[in-house]
Amino acid sequence: MKKAIVLILGLFLLLSCQKESKDGITEEAPEEVKPVIIEEFGYVLNDYKVIKDTIQKGESFGEILDRHHIEYPEIYKIAAAAKDTFDIRKLRAGKPYTVLAKNDSTERAQVFIYQPNKVEYLIVDFTDSIQTKFGRKEVKIVEKTASGIIESSLSEAIESQNLNYILAHEMSDIYAWTIDFFHLQKGDKFKLIYEEKFINDTIPVGIGNIKAAYFVHKDSPIYAFNFITDSTKNVNDYYDDKAKTLRRQFLKSPIKFSRISSRYNLKRRIKYYGNRVRAHRGTDFAASVGTPIMSTANGTVIESRYRGGNGNYVKVRHNSTYSTQYLHMKKRAVKKGDYVKQGDVIGYVGMTGNTSGPHVCYRFWKNGKQVDPFRQKLPSAEPIKEHLKDDYFVYIAPLKEQLDEVPERYLETEVAANLSTD
Repeated sequence: MKKAIVLILGLFLLLSCQKESKDGITEEAPEEVKPVIIEEFGYVLNDYKVIKDTIQKGESFGEILDRHHIEYPEIYKIAAAAKDTFDIRKLRAGKPYTVLAKNDSTERAQVFIYQPNKVEYLIVDFTDSIQTKFGRKEVKIVEKTASGIIESSLSEAIESQNLNYILAHEMSDIYAWTIDFFHLQKGDKFKLIYEEKFINDTIPVGIGNIKAAYFVHKDSPIYAFNFITDSTKNVNDYYDDKAKTLRRQFLKSPIKFSRISSRYNLKRRIKYYGNRVRAHRGTDFAASVGTPIMSTANGTVIESRYRGGNGNYVKVRHNSTYSTQYLHMKKRAVKKGDYVKQGDVIGYVGMTGNTSGPHVCYRFWKNGKQVDPFRQKLPSAEPIKEHLKDDYFVYIAPLKEQLDEVPERYLETEVAANLSTD
């Protein structure tokens, strides 16, 4: 019995004393592991019960708070106090939200956080008094390069490399007049220097500025450099390596990534009318119903109405010489007297009036006469001012060198051919 008591005491002393290593040096007992403090939106999440979810279709702000133990009289007060910052009736289905609730048995909501996009967030804090504010997550901008070669379309070349599809739209804007994107050729190629935005270092949240581009179309290379011509008004545009503007007074198409289904043709015959000649004084761009229609140049809306075979249409006067018209719209987005800029959405593709399928009939007037826009020699946009040219050439020199060094991608057929000759 005594031996057992001695053994137990010895074991207790051994466990309670510091541990001694083989070389005689005593080791401290391991330190207590501290919990990781998690912070987001300016709050220590460890202090709350955190509920993350998304807005459901038809779900209201009141229903969310009611589900998290806020009574309706208080919900009305919170909504009224928040309205100067944000109308909580405009919560959009599918967008994420976070509720920070008391970390006790009541689990009563204290803070509501809504994220309309990946960068911005709205905080409604009703812990004590009701406070609302908008916040923005820190965005990191990373410069990137890319290159591609056309097999069928620009968008396909972009997507095949898992690049952001917005790059295709941005490039179509930059080269809107100088390159006909409806007739790209297999083997056309491009290079880019662009900015991509990230939050938390790894989550992409969009494309920033395309700093420089290079596009080879029909074996003709065209450089494009973004350059600020007026820093006080932040006016910028794209120019080539000779300081000439890439823009013209009119875009080639009122729709992005469409196709021409019928061209301007004064001798067109139509079966529906007994194969008789019925002149087509417009250019038809086929697209799905609801596709945005853009004004091809700056101007003033002089007509916005519905009439007979034209259906819903908009007509824009650009100056004393040129006007354009856009027919068969599903819906018009501007009214008579509105001033529109090049690229502004003025309506949406439809099938109103006399039409057999969804498209926009684009008509072009010069000196009051309808003409084919693709046969007109149109004036260029405003060039770089002479006193800025030296600064421009200094600015683009390193960008051009960087573009030239971006490696090119090759068509799979070319790679296969090269391998077969080895």
